[in-house]
Amino acid sequence: MKTGSAAWRQLIIDGCALLGVDVLAEHVVQFAAHAEEMEVWNRKVNLTAIADPKEVAVKHYIDTLAAAPWIPPDALLLDIGSGAGFPGIPLKVVMPSLTVLLVDSSRKKVSFQRHVIRLLGLKQIQARHLRVEEMGHDSDFRQQFDVVISRAFTDLESMVSVSQPLLKGGGAIIALKGRAETENEIESTSEMLDNRLFSGLMPPEVTRYTLPYIPSERSIISIKKEPVNPIG
Repeated sequence: MKTGSAAWRQLIIDGCALLGVDVLAEHVVQFAAHAEEMEVWNRKVNLTAIADPKEVAVKHYIDTLAAAPWIPPDALLLDIGSGAGFPGIPLKVVMPSLTVLLVDSSRKKVSFQRHVIRLLGLKQIQARHLRVEEMGHDSDFRQQFDVVISRAFTDLESMVSVSQPLLKGGGAIIALKGRAETENEIESTSEMLDNRLFSGLMPPEVTRYTLPYIPSERSIISIKKEPVNPIG
């Protein structure tokens, strides 16, 4: 199977449908352009260890889009440790009403993200070279985002620590994880929340699923922030 071929594009459409996510032909054309550029850049910049076209389709695009039902329309979404643009770019393609900020500590990866944004003609999406650990101390970012999302960025407890200051009341932290790593991370994070180190965050909600075509157990972990009650 070749990246961007008709079979490759149909694989994504059908695989997402199995997970209850509608993806259109026009979306997978954009995914193909993204993936083809990723192949070219990956020869010089370490964007991803996944190189097989089928695995790219399943482990990058289908797995990323499994999170779409957890993201409200018109949300301001922060993708931390975005790497080659996952999950933020595919989510923006299928949910154009999103406003997206991709951040990564690697300048080369941010340069690639910006290149893809220009190539696809995407609006209301930016890529910035930032360390998320420092964003929580910046008033431009504190309590600004409806969703903070990450895929393989760090352990869950660390993700909650850096994401909580950035999240609006009523917003959600969403972590895309493998099955094997999830149990201990959820337990330690739940203990952290129980100890009220991070007030206002609700217990983790976990949804498990299996990727189509390449049997791999995955988890979506959602941690919501309590809404802010209006005064009066």
